[in-house]
Amino acid sequence: MTRALLEIARDVGDDRALAEQVCQAYVGGLDVDGAAISLLTASTSHQMLCATDATAELLEDLQFSLGEGVCVEAAVTGRPVLVPDLHHSTEVSRWPIFAAAVVERSDVGALFAVPFQWETLNLGVLDLYRTAPGSLSDAQLRDVMRAADMAALMFLGLRTDPGEGAWLDQSLHGRAEIHQATGMVVVQLGVSAADALARLRAYAFVEQRLLSDVAHDVVSRRLRFTRDTV
Repeated sequence: MTRALLEIARDVGDDRALAEQVCQAYVGGLDVDGAAISLLTASTSHQMLCATDATAELLEDLQFSLGEGVCVEAAVTGRPVLVPDLHHSTEVSRWPIFAAAVVERSDVGALFAVPFQWETLNLGVLDLYRTAPGSLSDAQLRDVMRAADMAALMFLGLRTDPGEGAWLDQSLHGRAEIHQATGMVVVQLGVSAADALARLRAYAFVEQRLLSDVAHDVVSRRLRFTRDTV
């Protein structure tokens, strides 16, 4: 899984194209039948970027129309939600309307939702489904979580600084204002430079702004980071 993500083209054009490749990596690397990715922001509750098939799209539409389901719970709690047997699980009592709709309108047997996170910030959710009931193995779940962390960094980089291209590269590419803002956040929060840059990216992601614009506000002292920021 993580190897498949590393092979994703660095010049991917936008977050929808990235989401499609991430979804395909999950479907190809796991024993699942479909996947979907939705991103969350401060100004919009949900933006579906990718669904590998009609069933995956239906699951996303149902959850965000009804306001309940595995994806919604993963987004709220920041924890994986695993339902290995949709038809024989007490878990579904938490989402009775969603579960009934899925059983009526699809042949889904198992559902798994994994949040994309940076520290305590939920960036979005990956939904996986399987037609046959069955749990993810411990090794599969570990792989899913590692890949989710990597994908979160990809989306952070691509959304906040699309000109960079290489989302996993932590260098500052000589951009003086971002460098200066990173140093200021280091002082404000008492964290490492890498953590300060990640905090800047996370803030830009949530506010749907470019990293360079957020950095300019920090340098201009219009924005100061505290422990509660993002």
